[in-house]
Amino acid sequence: MTGTISGGVFTPAPGLTLSRMGYGAMQLAGPGVFGPPKDRDEALAVLRTAVDLGVTHIDTSDFYGPHVVNELIREALHPYPGDLHIVTKVGARRDSKGAWLPALEPESLRRQVEDNLRRLGLDALDVVNLRVGGIEGPGSAPLAEEFGVLAELREQGLIRHLGLSNVTGEQLTEAQAVAPVVTVQNLYNIANRADDALLDRCAAEGIAFAAFFPLGGFTPIQSATLESVAARVGATPQQTALAWLLQRSPATVLIPGTSSVAHLRENIAAADLVLPADAVAELNAV
Repeated sequence: MTGTISGGVFTPAPGLTLSRMGYGAMQLAGPGVFGPPKDRDEALAVLRTAVDLGVTHIDTSDFYGPHVVNELIREALHPYPGDLHIVTKVGARRDSKGAWLPALEPESLRRQVEDNLRRLGLDALDVVNLRVGGIEGPGSAPLAEEFGVLAELREQGLIRHLGLSNVTGEQLTEAQAVAPVVTVQNLYNIANRADDALLDRCAAEGIAFAAFFPLGGFTPIQSATLESVAARVGATPQQTALAWLLQRSPATVLIPGTSSVAHLRENIAAADLVLPADAVAELNAV
């Protein structure tokens, strides 16, 4: 194992310590992750509150909006705190109607990295994830050429660390033959556990496993068992689902998203919720 685990943080590489409870900024854009936020002041307040509450891991991408979310992050937080790590993604673009389209050509990937740098106001990006699959699940095509483009930019000093999003275990192995991988960002939650083996592998190899849509995303988790356990432990179902994820593996880092300060505080409070063994056993069976 190359990563370091300590309390509420995970360090997958020297100089990269992530709060295990992070913040996913996707929902700061308008409906469908497209266009400006409904409430710009609230969006800025969410970002500032996240940092005030100890979040050092913000997930974003220049195709959120597009451009909108990165511009909000810069307005709210630049100059950035020294311990804040912004993780971004490349590999997709949006059309004029907001559709998600792959954008994995070498020149497009380089341009996307440059766009993220410019809009975030950074000289180097802490982590860039190559988005291979889509919302519907992991992609399956070889990715060595595309990951190699990011590895070149890493050698040039424009990126510090590399990760992957929406990938299979085979693709992780392929990417590792090109350059070190510090994060894997896949859909994973209490009701969607197809990546159990990949999560365990990431923990064994010291790779941060960033569970996106930890509360179900566009289709929120519905479970009578979850509601029952939550009532018993005195928490909301959402907090209970997040706490379960944090206890599932020490390599799990979470990026729940919200455009509400109140909801953000509720999510972050889940990091202090310790589920008893019987509750974990019940949730494991969901």
